[in-house]
Amino acid sequence: MRVDSQYVSNLTAALDAATANQAQISQEISDGRRINALSDDPVAVGSNVLLNAELGVEDTFSQTSDAVDSMLQVSDSALGGVVSQLTQALSLATQANNGTLNASDIQSISSQLGSILNEVVALANTTYLGQYVFSGSQGNTPAYSSTGTYQGDTVVSYLETPSGQKIQLNLPGSQIFSGSGGNVMAALNNLIADYSSGTPSATAAADTTALNTAMTWLSAQRVTLDNSMTRLEAAQTYNGTQSADAEAAQTNLLQTDTAQAATQLSLDESQQSAISQTISIIEKEGTLFNYL
Repeated sequence: MRVDSQYVSNLTAALDAATANQAQISQEISDGRRINALSDDPVAVGSNVLLNAELGVEDTFSQTSDAVDSMLQVSDSALGGVVSQLTQALSLATQANNGTLNASDIQSISSQLGSILNEVVALANTTYLGQYVFSGSQGNTPAYSSTGTYQGDTVVSYLETPSGQKIQLNLPGSQIFSGSGGNVMAALNNLIADYSSGTPSATAAADTTALNTAMTWLSAQRVTLDNSMTRLEAAQTYNGTQSADAEAAQTNLLQTDTAQAATQLSLDESQQSAISQTISIIEKEGTLFNYL
C-alpha cells in the first residue's frame, strides 16, 4: 500500500500542532494565565491595555479623594467650631445690650469677645497637612492676621472625578468670614470696641445684628462643603464599583478558564493519540520514511 506523500506531511504537521497546543494549554493551566505574549491574543492584549489605563485613573482618584475627603472634614469641623464661638459671642452681646450689667461686667464681655475673636482667627487659620485650608491657593500663608485681615486669595479648587464631574474642594476665607453676605471679623471687632468703655455704644445693637447675619452667612457657605463631601462620597462609591468591574473584566480576559482549558487539553491529547496511532500504522507498512 502506498500512502500519498502530502497526506503524510499533513499528519506530521497535525501532530506538531497538537503537541504545541497541548504544551500551551498545559502552561496556561499551570500559571493560571491564558495570555503571556502579544501573539497569544492581540485583541485581548489591546483590551487589557485599556483596562490598565482605566484602573490607573480610578486608583489615582481613589488615593486623591481619600486625602481630599479628610481635608473637607477638617474644614467643616473648623467651621463648626466657628459657629460655636459666634453663638457664644451673640449670647454675650445680648447680655451686654440688655441694660442690667455694670461697667465692669460689660468690659469683661469686651475682653471675652476679644478671646473669641482670637479663637475664630485660629480656626480660620486651620491647616491640613501643613496647608492653610481657607487661604485659597495660598496654602503656605495664614488666611487671617491676628486682627482679622484676610491674607489669602479667592482661588477655588476642584477635583475632577473619572466620570468628568467637578467637586469643589475649598472655600476661600474671604468668602466665608468676610464675604458680601456678612463679615464675621468686622462684626467681632466692632462689638469689642462697643463694650470696651464699660457702656454699650450706640451701634452695639446694630453690630450684634450684623454678627448674627454674618453667622447665618457663614452657615450657608458651610453647606457648600457639606455638599462637596456628599458628592465625593458618592463618587468614591461609584469609582469603587467601576474599579471592581474593571478588575473582574481583566481577570476574565487574562485568566485561564480551567474547565474549558482542561476540555481542550483532553481533545488535543485525543487528537495527538489518534495521529500518533495513524503514523505508527503507516510506519509499520514501511511507507512513512519513503514519503517524508
